[in-house]
Amino acid sequence: MIIALAQLNYHIGNFEGNTGKIIETINQAKAVGADLVVFAELAIGGYPAKDLWRSDAFIKDCENAIVQIAAVCKGICCIIGAPVRSGKQQTKPLYNAALMMGGGTVQQVVHKALLPDYDVFDEARYFEYGKEFHCVNVAGTKIALTICEDLWSVAEPRLYALNPMEELAREQPDAMINIAASPFSYQSFDNRRAVLEQHICIQSIPAFYLNQIGGHADIIFDGRSMVYSKEGELLDVLPEFQESLRYYELTDRSVRALHKPTSLKPQVPPIALIHGALLLGIRDYFKKSGFTKALIGLSGGIDSAVVGALACEALGPENVMMVLMPSRYSSQHSIDDALTLVNNTGCLHEIVPINEAVEAFDRLLEGPFQQKKPDLTEENIQARIRAVILMAISNKHGYFLLNTSNKSEAAVGYGTLYGDMAGALSVIGDVYKTKVYELARYINRDREIIPENTIIKPPSAELRPDQKDSDSLPEYNILDEILQLHIEKEQSAEQIITAGFSPDLVIRILKLVNRAEFKRFQAPPVLRISPKGFGAGRVMPLVAKYPL
Repeated sequence: MIIALAQLNYHIGNFEGNTGKIIETINQAKAVGADLVVFAELAIGGYPAKDLWRSDAFIKDCENAIVQIAAVCKGICCIIGAPVRSGKQQTKPLYNAALMMGGGTVQQVVHKALLPDYDVFDEARYFEYGKEFHCVNVAGTKIALTICEDLWSVAEPRLYALNPMEELAREQPDAMINIAASPFSYQSFDNRRAVLEQHICIQSIPAFYLNQIGGHADIIFDGRSMVYSKEGELLDVLPEFQESLRYYELTDRSVRALHKPTSLKPQVPPIALIHGALLLGIRDYFKKSGFTKALIGLSGGIDSAVVGALACEALGPENVMMVLMPSRYSSQHSIDDALTLVNNTGCLHEIVPINEAVEAFDRLLEGPFQQKKPDLTEENIQARIRAVILMAISNKHGYFLLNTSNKSEAAVGYGTLYGDMAGALSVIGDVYKTKVYELARYINRDREIIPENTIIKPPSAELRPDQKDSDSLPEYNILDEILQLHIEKEQSAEQIITAGFSPDLVIRILKLVNRAEFKRFQAPPVLRISPKGFGAGRVMPLVAKYPL
């Protein structure tokens, strides 16, 4: 049997585009003699469709797409993910299903049994749990068909008592196929491999794992679908962040790739994966939202430089406008660095000094301020003036404003609400400051794009004379380590202190994190590249009183 794995990029709710792409892929696989073509979890309708799954019209469109796709499955079979109605009272109205199509109809349906409700997942909100387990038969081959999380019953920590693969193994399948919508993080691939290899070790059958690619606002899917032999050897990995269609021959539980398989040596370094994820996230956000032109506030600092370079690579420099808004506190080297970045990328740019606007606000607020000494208020006014300028240019010319805050700043609230936190998409809001420097070096791997001086100079908001980030925060290498233990590892202050950090520093940092929750609640969506990003994956109360 020839199996085709179709690793595609879907657009949520774009039934015409998605259905056309799926049908085209089926016909392409059929033309080369494939017996079965496999698509991702919830490919029909797109994932995650969220409350669109509650729309009867949306589900009817899914059902119409199922009919159209099944109609072309003649002389070839297809496995594809879709929402299907449960048709039962006192249950959720839908199942997250895998459909096996052939002969022009849907022949078998598998319901997802394990519905994740952690991190960015909330499937139990929409879907009923599958409770029956049977293999599907394709051209005389018995396949244990599962949907994404159904394999994760063996992952640590154990979240489920039920093991769907264990139930399917009672029917002695010839192979396992798992269709997935598994989001990217810099450690997700190793986790997927561990789960697949554990099942193969138990079952001794080959495995086909099919993931999607694409950016859907905050969530990015990396692909990297995999094929394993029954001995647990990783035979092939589909490319990261790219669509791909590959073919394999399955004979008597043995698998042979019908192309030159991808080697895992050398492995792609994590920073290259983060770079690729952010490019895809930017590109798809623009393409799927109907925007073409990006706007960035450029300071001469590392964060705006990295976001600007990424935007130019993702969208083309002709579609990127960088705006430099110097004040009396802006250093000449920051202005020079900003202009060097503009020259290195070839993007569009404007220079809009803000001194006159700052002075106007000083005069305007002289009475209400009641002769109080300048403080953080005046610094925030500068940031908000810049946001007004950026949003005005955005409105006037149809630019889409990209936010440039990093995860370290977002965590401790080192940003101005309605100021430098403005933007429709946070590009590096899940990238710690220390990792931003690493990303800058990676962007410069072939030639200097980000000026060297931008990378080596001490970071500063330049909102007052001789200001440095270290005036308000510990050194970023220390701060980021504490933040990672608290956010990604979900450790308490006591646990972090036990790891060897200063108690006073840990308490101070965690208080800052807690107090900044209201800012993050109003922040733009963040491209997720870590196991625990701000947004849907980390939900905290705004008005709690609890020592973290």
